[in-house]
Amino acid sequence: MSRNMYRAMLSVAISVGLGCASQVIAGEIQVLQKDKSFKPVTLKVKSGDTVDFRNEDEFFHNVFSLSDTKSFDLGSYPKGQGRKVTFDKPGTVEVECSIHPEMHMKIEVTP
Repeated sequence: MSRNMYRAMLSVAISVGLGCASQVIAGEIQVLQKDKSFKPVTLKVKSGDTVDFRNEDEFFHNVFSLSDTKSFDLGSYPKGQGRKVTFDKPGTVEVECSIHPEMHMKIEVTP
């Protein structure tokens, strides 16, 4: 086998391996909005993970954060729907519902 062919095969193997690794590392976690509260109220995720905020109440919810680590506003949505956020930077994220001010949760994003 020529040296150039060996290098090409090695490059492809490394690229494929890295692609698989990134898919294994990132995950998706579900947070329920039920009984006017987030379940769970505290959550630890890894950088790159996605959280699906799923509304299980009979009324609309809005999920937002003004945190420096991750700022977002998912808008209002009804029962049975969810909205997703990917957390790509380590730190603490305070999450709230603008419709129900008593709803709070904290997400710790680790590297």
